[in-house]
Amino acid sequence: MTELRIGISGWTYEPWRGVFYPKGLVQRRELEYASRQLKSIEINGTFYSLQRPKSFWKWHDETPDDFVFAVKGSKYLTHRKALKDVRQPLANFFASGVLLLGRKLGPILWQTPPWLQYDRKRMSAFLKLLPRTSTAACKLAGEHNLKKEDWIATEAIAKTRIRYAFEPRHESFFCEDFIQLLRRHDAALVFADAAGKWPYAEDVTTDLVYIRLHGAEELYSGGYTDEQLDWWAKRIGKWRAGGGPRDAQLITKRTGSKNAPRDVYVYFDNSITNHAPLDAISLARRCKP
Repeated sequence: MTELRIGISGWTYEPWRGVFYPKGLVQRRELEYASRQLKSIEINGTFYSLQRPKSFWKWHDETPDDFVFAVKGSKYLTHRKALKDVRQPLANFFASGVLLLGRKLGPILWQTPPWLQYDRKRMSAFLKLLPRTSTAACKLAGEHNLKKEDWIATEAIAKTRIRYAFEPRHESFFCEDFIQLLRRHDAALVFADAAGKWPYAEDVTTDLVYIRLHGAEELYSGGYTDEQLDWWAKRIGKWRAGGGPRDAQLITKRTGSKNAPRDVYVYFDNSITNHAPLDAISLARRCKP
C-alpha cells in the first residue's frame, strides 16, 4: 500500500492566523491543529541549527499516531561544509534528537546551495555515509561531540527505515551521472517547482517521489490556481501508480523499476502568505486516497 502525504513546509507563519488557523488559537497549539488538517509537515528549523531533544519529543507527542514529519538536513553540512568531511556534524545531527520522532520520522531532505556544483566523488561519499535505518543512525549518533547533556538524545525509539531526498540548485547536478548515482543509493531527486528560479527535472530514482512546491509564478508567495492543482494531481496519480506523465521533464531515458508503486510526499512552501496550507488541502482533495 503506497503512501500519499501532502503537507506544508513549517507551520509557524503569522499570515496564516485567522485564515488557516482559527481566530484565537494560541501559537503553541498551531502544530496540534495543522497536523490534524494535513498528513505531513516539513521541519525547517533543523536546517538552520540543531534542535533540542525536548522539541522533538514535543512535536512527536502533539501529532496524531499516523502523522509523519519530513526533516530538513542541516545547513551546516550542505552550505558551510559543502558536504566535505561531514561525518562528525552528521553524527551531531542525529544525536540532537531526530530519532525521538520514532515512526513519525519520514524522509530527510538535503537542499544544496545554488553555488555548489556537482562533484561525483563528494556526493558518492556523502550518500555512502548516510545511515539507512534508525539502528544505524543511532550507532552514528554515538560518535557525536556535543557537550550539553540536554542537547543529546542518541537513542532510537523505533526501528525504522530512513529515506533521503536531494534538492540541488546548481544546474550541474541535472545530469545523467547524478541521476544514476541517486538510483544506486536509493535516494530521491526532489521535484522542486520554484517559479523557474532553479533547474527542474522529474526523474524518478527510488520508491519515493518527493515534491516541493515553492510557487508557480512567485517564489514562496503566490498561490496555485485550480488548473495548476489539477495538473499536479494527475501527475501525482501517475507517479504513485508506478508510471509517469508522458510529458515528464527527464534528464535520462533510463528508468528505474517500471510499474512499481511509489510513495509520494508533497510539500507546499509558498508560505509567506496564507496560500500554502489552503493549497495543500485543496490538492489533497483532488488526489485519490
